[in-house]
Amino acid sequence: MSPVSGRLLRLVPLAILVIASTIVRATSGASPSRLVPERAFAAPGRAHWLGCGEGGIDLATFLAHAELGSLALAGVVSVLALVVGAPLGAGAALARGLPERVIGRACDLLQAFPSFLLAVTVLSTVRAPTRVHLGVVFMLTAWVPFARLALAETRVLRGAAFIEAAKALGLGPPAILFRHVLPHVARVSAVQLGASGAALVVGEAALAFVGFGTGDGVSVGALLDMGVLSMLRAPHVLAIASVSVFVTSVSLMTAGRALSRD
Repeated sequence: MSPVSGRLLRLVPLAILVIASTIVRATSGASPSRLVPERAFAAPGRAHWLGCGEGGIDLATFLAHAELGSLALAGVVSVLALVVGAPLGAGAALARGLPERVIGRACDLLQAFPSFLLAVTVLSTVRAPTRVHLGVVFMLTAWVPFARLALAETRVLRGAAFIEAAKALGLGPPAILFRHVLPHVARVSAVQLGASGAALVVGEAALAFVGFGTGDGVSVGALLDMGVLSMLRAPHVLAIASVSVFVTSVSLMTAGRALSRD
C-alpha cells in the first residue's frame, strides 16, 4: 500500500461517521428533542433502530445532531488553535529572548491549571451556553499544544542553513517566519489536530454530563447523563452514548495520523 493510500484510509472512519450522521439527520425530519412519551426508553427495534431515550426521544436522530455539532465544534476550535498557536510559538522561538520566555511560561501556566475546572468556572457565569461559548472557553487552552510544538520545532530550525541564508539575503523576521519557518512548523503542528479534536469531543461531552453543555441539551454528554440515570431500566442508552464518544475520538485520532510523515 502506498503512503498516500494509507493516509486516505485513515480518513475513512471519520468520513463514515460524518456521512452517516448527515444522512440520519437529513432523513429523520424530526427534532432531536421530539418527545413521544409512550415510547420512553424503548429498546432498539425496526421503528427506532437505536431505541429511544427519556421522554421517547429517538436516539438515532438525537445522536446524529449531537455528533455533527460536536465534530463541528472540535474541527473549528482545533483549526483556530493551530492558526493561533503555531505562529505564536514559532514567532517567539525565532525572536528568542523575552518573547520566547513569555510564551513558554504562558504555556506552562495554562497547562498546569486544570482546563476542565477553567471551563466550568467560565461557563458558570453564562445563563444559556451555546457552542460559541464552548468554543471560546476551549480556545483559552487549545492553542497551547500547537504553540509548544512550534516552539520546539523552531528552536531546531532557527539554526538551519536556509534560515541563515535568508537572513544573509536581508529578509526580516516576519518574512522568514511566514515564508520559511511556518511551512515547516505547520506540517508538524497539524498532526496535533486529531489529538486536539478528540480531546475537545471528550471535553464537550464531560461538560454536558455535569450540566454545563449547550442550552438546547443536544449533546453526547447529555445522553451519557441520561444513560447513567436509566442504567438498569434501559442499558442501551448508556452503551450507545459511551460507544459514540469512543468511536468519535478514535476516528479523529486516526484522521490526525493522516497528516503524519510516516
